[in-house]
Amino acid sequence: MSDRFYIGLVHKDPDSSYGISFPDVPGVISAEDTFEAVLREGAVALDFALEDWPGGPPAPRTIEQLRQDPEFREWAEGAIIVAVRPNAFVYQAAQ
Repeated sequence: MSDRFYIGLVHKDPDSSYGISFPDVPGVISAEDTFEAVLREGAVALDFALEDWPGGPPAPRTIEQLRQDPEFREWAEGAIIVAVRPNAFVYQAAQ
């Protein structure tokens, strides 16, 4: 299992599912009905994307590095910021 953590942004608008995205891994998203499910399925989506990422997985930035990025600050507004480790939920999702 990787020791890397990727920062994820979880958003929830009224009358919508929870959605998670990863600023350091563009295009990797997941949407689920519960917070727990979006964390689990987001980790699975992240893991599968990183397995096939051209040139190898991108290096995750720390939260301190991300907070220096104006685009991240805009995306993070109103979000729950989480740290997700690839593979963390793959076994559980396969059950």
